[in-house]
Amino acid sequence: MLEGYRRWSAGFETGSIAPWEMAWDLYDEALGHHNAGLAIASLSQYVRTLNRCATCPLRSFPYESQRLCVEECLTMGLIAGLQNDTDTAALCLSQIVCPQRCQEVEYAALNFAQTLKCMGQVMLPVPENVLEDIQQKATHKNFH
Repeated sequence: MLEGYRRWSAGFETGSIAPWEMAWDLYDEALGHHNAGLAIASLSQYVRTLNRCATCPLRSFPYESQRLCVEECLTMGLIAGLQNDTDTAALCLSQIVCPQRCQEVEYAALNFAQTLKCMGQVMLPVPENVLEDIQQKATHKNFH
């Protein structure tokens, strides 16, 4: 899921369709043609909504990177929290989205989380203390 998020976000950032095609290929291979279309549609809504509602520009590492940044942990933690019905979803929302837009982002994230879950793609829950620790240890040198 992270790799698809990175590729789709790169398409928005660069204006190039190449990363979007790469995201499509990734989902098509993993989920099959029909499910890839559904997953990409909900991913696109999630990324578009995040970009519009985030408190600051969301950073991510380039696709195929072996590292994670704080924003990626929070965006993935949000999906995992919604899929597993944990309190971490609220923590993630509060850290990346302005309070007035939380409901809008939560709706888009929930749609993406449920779409993936229906396809058997369920993330492991991320404990709240792990997310808090990641945020406390974060420094700007961890970003590209």
